[in-house]
Amino acid sequence: MRATSNPVFKNLPRQEGGGYANFGSGVAGAGQLGYQQQYGNQYPPQYQPYQQAPPTRSLTIDDVVTKTGITLGVLALSALAAYILTSANTSLAPLFVIGGGLVGLILVLVATFGNKMDNPALVLSYAVAEGLFVGALSFMFTDITFGGSGGAAMIGQAVLGTFGVFAGMLVVYKTGAIRVTPRFTRMIVGAMIGVLVLVVGNLIASFFTDGGFGLRDGGPVAIIFSLVVIAIAAFSFLLDFDAADQLIRAQAPEKAAWGVALGLTVTLVWLYVEILRLLSYFQSE
Repeated sequence: MRATSNPVFKNLPRQEGGGYANFGSGVAGAGQLGYQQQYGNQYPPQYQPYQQAPPTRSLTIDDVVTKTGITLGVLALSALAAYILTSANTSLAPLFVIGGGLVGLILVLVATFGNKMDNPALVLSYAVAEGLFVGALSFMFTDITFGGSGGAAMIGQAVLGTFGVFAGMLVVYKTGAIRVTPRFTRMIVGAMIGVLVLVVGNLIASFFTDGGFGLRDGGPVAIIFSLVVIAIAAFSFLLDFDAADQLIRAQAPEKAAWGVALGLTVTLVWLYVEILRLLSYFQSE
């Protein structure tokens, strides 16, 4: 399986000789293989069918769609609640942004490095935490109390833009307009690392110079930087789709759909926040 820019997919455990180790071994008692099947040359090495106990149903695209829909639904409800609460009490906004963001990050790290991507409670808890973060941050970007503008209309534009990009990249992937190759993967991962270094550098520079490098001050450089980040987030969907597709081909267990849902949600949230930030630049002009 090729590497992916999304850490949730990137750290999916694999078994020797192909296939994928079971997800969430601490929860589901994975690792107890009941049998092994021989498939000859029917599949290339990276697509060797997942070896599992007979009762476990293999992952399907319907599982991915359903679990992703549930996760995004929970996130949307949490975000709506956070937006309403922060509208009534603006002092809650920083608490939700910082608290929700930190909890969401911790849960992603636990899921990724603890091999618990198949744990629905953990995935849905992430959706709740990230919903608080997204809802409060959306309020801060669009309310005059925090220097924002645009209101609910700008949030609607960001949501439409996010799912528009998602749908567009899904079409690109399905039609094969852009092929996910190892070289393409390295380019996207390298670009993401570069963006991370620039963001951290800009934050450090802002302690000494007003606006830092100008990557987040709303000026021309900030607009260009946001467009670049949005492009990288969009192309990273191709890597995520490819990773999910290979899981299905490898006959990963049904529960792996929760891990796919988590990975796609992480990318969607990243893209939404960056689109919302870009729109806020134009509103402030």
